[in-house]
Amino acid sequence: MPLENLRKKIDQIDKKIVELLNCRIGLTLDVAQVKRKTGKSIYSPDREQEILKRIVQLNKGPLDKPALEAIYREIMSSSLSLGAKLKVAYLGPEATFTHLAALKRFGSQVEYIACNTIADIFLEVEKNNAHYGVVPVENSVEGAVSHTLDMFMDSDLKICSQIVLNVSHNLLSRSAKKMIRRVYSKLEVFGQCRLWLQQNLAQAESVEVSSTSRAAQLAAKEKHGAAIASTLAAQIYHLNIIARDIEDSPHNITRFLVIGKNDVAQTKNDRTSILFSIKDKVGALYEMLLPFKKYKINLTKIESRPSKKRAWDYYFYVDMTGHKDSPNVKKALAELEDKCRFLKVLGSYPVGE
Repeated sequence: MPLENLRKKIDQIDKKIVELLNCRIGLTLDVAQVKRKTGKSIYSPDREQEILKRIVQLNKGPLDKPALEAIYREIMSSSLSLGAKLKVAYLGPEATFTHLAALKRFGSQVEYIACNTIADIFLEVEKNNAHYGVVPVENSVEGAVSHTLDMFMDSDLKICSQIVLNVSHNLLSRSAKKMIRRVYSKLEVFGQCRLWLQQNLAQAESVEVSSTSRAAQLAAKEKHGAAIASTLAAQIYHLNIIARDIEDSPHNITRFLVIGKNDVAQTKNDRTSILFSIKDKVGALYEMLLPFKKYKINLTKIESRPSKKRAWDYYFYVDMTGHKDSPNVKKALAELEDKCRFLKVLGSYPVGE
């Protein structure tokens, strides 16, 4: 078929796509209006996962799954921005990995609020300055983000969703690699790139800062400075990418949590997170875990943290498969509550990824 005819067909399809997109947006605005009247949250992680799962099943190619999901992410992001002017707080400044995670979940059309600390993210949501917050909780190389876990002790916010991000670290600078004298980044990032730095920049000083974006800001001002940060940071702060993918482990994954004020409905693939503290006696933790074995509930994570209220007093953060409203999880949590000193259900949310 001649090129001109092919282009005409594309133009006709584009016309239909635009009409259908506007029709879809109109329906989502109607849904938003109904939700406001009934007091329901505009953002529904359970519904989002249902849509993404269905469109992947409908897809016959040649468009691949990541491309299709990215397109729909922006469609849903536009719906959220028109329906509620959704605001999302994240650990800033712009181009941090937390920012990238937030973009992955909410798309580019919502309003983002950059925060200086994890505590500030919780505060923005608690004060209703933001509808949701995105916080890091765990890295596959460096482990748990303890500050996030500690914040849940005193906050009433709930976990609404999770985001899994493949983290790629890059060396950014305006200088040649052999001329670099100082490297800026987060402490956790230095831990994830330790071997590469020893082999390639042993002469350079490592300087810890609050975020990878802050590292890029500082590197942009120094003749012989560099940063370990994202490619987006290179673009925003006008730095050259000196080396890509410098993390020591090829499986460097960070898990983020979306925090908000609403519970999330059940899907067919959920996770529940809880906090509990135990009575000070021999075998106490073993006894706390027995209900999960009894009701055949898989624990995917358990992390201990000092309570900071009394010496040698600890609480435990636990992730498990299943939703808090499912029969087996309900029974296990009821039995655990009878045995432990303190129990707090942080939320149930779709696993999705």
